[in-house]
Amino acid sequence: MPWTWRRHRGQGPENDRDDRDDRDRAGEQDFVTLSAELTGFTAEELYATGLVTEYRDLVAREAGSDNYARLVGGEPHTVPELVRAMTRLWYTGSWPGLRGGAGPYLVSARAYAGALVWRAAGTPAPGTTAPGFGSWSAPPPDGTPR
Repeated sequence: MPWTWRRHRGQGPENDRDDRDDRDRAGEQDFVTLSAELTGFTAEELYATGLVTEYRDLVAREAGSDNYARLVGGEPHTVPELVRAMTRLWYTGSWPGLRGGAGPYLVSARAYAGALVWRAAGTPAPGTTAPGFGSWSAPPPDGTPR
């Protein structure tokens, strides 16, 4: 199935809510804890992407309430397809789709740019930042060879 661009109603930074109740915050913390375990990135690094709320809402919607509850409720081994999908979401910024559900799609331009694969590689996502004139002639800032 081809990849498509989909924007879901109610997603994006303009819809982040500062007035979420404690239960919602606890649910987000469970999601981030599991995400950190799956990706190898710390909770702080995941929050720094600015994608936690968007991803949590997306996974909950795509998984359905029962599967999502098992995923973040300490039973991720019972939903391995969802675990793989969530890991792929964090690393690529795209949703791979689940059996019987919507097909694969790119979540957003912001998700593409914030995908963990770029952080793991130590480079910005292609097409998201201008390297600057002559940047090819200077070694990377951390001194590693190209």
